Amino acid sequence: MSMCYFFSGGIAILAGIAAMFQSSWRLLYVVTSMPSLVFVLTILPFVSESPRWYLVRRRVDDAMQVLQDIAFTNGKSIPDYISLKLDDEDDIDKKIDGSSSSILDVFRSRTTRGRLVLSVLISFLCSVVYYGLSLNVVNLKINLYISVVVNSLAEMPAFLLTTMLLQHLGRKPLAIGSMLLSGVFCTSASLITGVGAMRAVRMACGVVGIFGMAATYNLLVVYTTELFPTTVRTAAMGCTLQASKMGAILAPMVVLLGEQMPFAVFGMLGIIGGLLVFCLPETMNKPLYDTMFGLEKGEGEFVIKGEITCENSKIRSIS
Repeated sequence: MSMCYFFSGGIAILAGIAAMFQSSWRLLYVVTSMPSLVFVLTILPFVSESPRWYLVRRRVDDAMQVLQDIAFTNGKSIPDYISLKLDDEDDIDKKIDGSSSSILDVFRSRTTRGRLVLSVLISFLCSVVYYGLSLNVVNLKINLYISVVVNSLAEMPAFLLTTMLLQHLGRKPLAIGSMLLSGVFCTSASLITGVGAMRAVRMACGVVGIFGMAATYNLLVVYTTELFPTTVRTAAMGCTLQASKMGAILAPMVVLLGEQMPFAVFGMLGIIGGLLVFCLPETMNKPLYDTMFGLEKGEGEFVIKGEITCENSKIRSIS
């Protein structure tokens, strides 16, 4: 979640660079492309493969080697008697080839199918509002570059607050609260005219709106990851990211609706997104499953335990 600070910081820096290269968008394009080259040459060679990815493909030795390298870097060591196993290895009759899992497996399971549909819709709505508010600075009639910097700086406290509250309130309440916060303030901004001092008030509502949606955007990265097992996580995340990009494509079209209408649309979408999160399960303090079988087995055990608890309560009440 801390990576999002650099995302917002990059947007603020981009505004400064764009202000210096207003005469040529081509030169701006070249300058802003340089960090990607630096990343490929200086960062990418030092990134290791995910040990979970190795594990679900039965490459246990490679997964353990990555963990040993991490331990060595931290000045520690992994005892020789420690080994790795998948969460489906206890079932001898259940043979699962982790490498064959795909998006079709997500739709075959009733548990993950609903989660995927909801995650795609929520990511799409969140993206429309987030990118729409960032682009809507043109309708605020205030200096474009200053507005972009203010919006990007407003996101940073949202990331900090989300990180601090994540382990205390859980993913679901935070996602609901942040989306509804953004929706309410965007709706309020749509009711404010952009004349005189009210223009600054409307901008303040927009800043709070992007504050809430930035918190949601950051939180969804963690939340969506925890909703799916490792074998299909990449496919599921790919769908949600694709929905997010589709929302980013739609956002400029909403901005073209005028000064007040975009805020009304963003407010409505934010509220709808917050209500949709009610349908997702909480993932805090829940296992992070490796396989579809492990997820279905684990979720089934939670249901059975819940039913047993209810039955025991009824028996005690009757007694």
